[in-house]
Amino acid sequence: MKKTSTRLADGRELIYYDVRDDAVRDAVDRRPLGPVSTTSEIRTDPLLGDAVAIASHRQGRTYHPPADECPLCPSAGDRLSEVPDSSYDVVVFENRFPSLAGDAGRCEVVCFTSDHTASFADLTPEQAGLVLEAWTDRTAELSHLPSVEQVFCFENRGAEIGVTLGHPHGQIYAYPFVTPRTALMLRSLAAFKETSGGGNLFDDIVARESAGERVVLAGEHWIAFVPYAAHWPYEVHLYPKRRVPDLLALDEAARTEFPRVYLELLRRFDRLFGPGEREGGAESPTPYIAAWHQAPFTALDGHDGINRDDFALHLELFTIRRTSGKLKFLAGSESGMSVFINDVPPEAAAQRLREVASS
Repeated sequence: MKKTSTRLADGRELIYYDVRDDAVRDAVDRRPLGPVSTTSEIRTDPLLGDAVAIASHRQGRTYHPPADECPLCPSAGDRLSEVPDSSYDVVVFENRFPSLAGDAGRCEVVCFTSDHTASFADLTPEQAGLVLEAWTDRTAELSHLPSVEQVFCFENRGAEIGVTLGHPHGQIYAYPFVTPRTALMLRSLAAFKETSGGGNLFDDIVARESAGERVVLAGEHWIAFVPYAAHWPYEVHLYPKRRVPDLLALDEAARTEFPRVYLELLRRFDRLFGPGEREGGAESPTPYIAAWHQAPFTALDGHDGINRDDFALHLELFTIRRTSGKLKFLAGSESGMSVFINDVPPEAAAQRLREVASS
């Protein structure tokens, strides 16, 4: 892998990740961009303790542009985009409309491929491996920023999820705090360690699920299963079999196997619902969120007895589509009280995800 860092016209960092070591990335951003202006502010809910990012400048971000005006495609002739070069393998750059900025963290965009019509599932294993290297490198680099406590790599796919740019891409959020979801995991992890006499909750979950009917896919170094209390209609958790706290700690064997396992999971998601019909035409590809959970970098305050190595890196992949043409909406119980109601039994979801395996 070759890494080349450069700057866009407004000063934002852009990084090319190339498979070939001889790739030359010297294109200059020719756009007349003004400086980035952000209003990001972190406020804390006094009742729940949740952190909320207030970012009013995002109201003006690019919204569903036509394909020939996509800002994530390579630049071509007089059509100038966020990527100055005429091609790329994987590219990462600072978001021009960040939810988090300055002392309030950092937001980056990860373009998985220059092919506007592709999706992550269309990547080759070599391309998917390069994305993994980019995620890992950015996690390492962002961990050195003094304001950053946790790095979150994720992909939103599909208009139903709220994606405003159709080009295959993901994002990286570097939070200046430990996220509420991670805090809940740490609380449960600490409680289990105390009540079990030193056991690890992540290890216990993986061991129990690995021997059960909710396993979807298993490799030598990775295991994917539908969790016992899945929140979403189709939800898969992917763990390395050797517990590690973050992407940086994955060994070479796990890195090598990851592309095959992950690409197969994504392709199964795309086969879940078939070519069903919906109002307005053929059904879109399965919308999903893919979310990496990594250990925070700072001391785990308030969680006595545990450290970073107790946390288990894992990816959560889920769709909001519950059946062909129908979405799972977060209505009163979910949005108002954080109590999910799942219409698809996890065992049935796992069975369906096994049935749509590649032949």
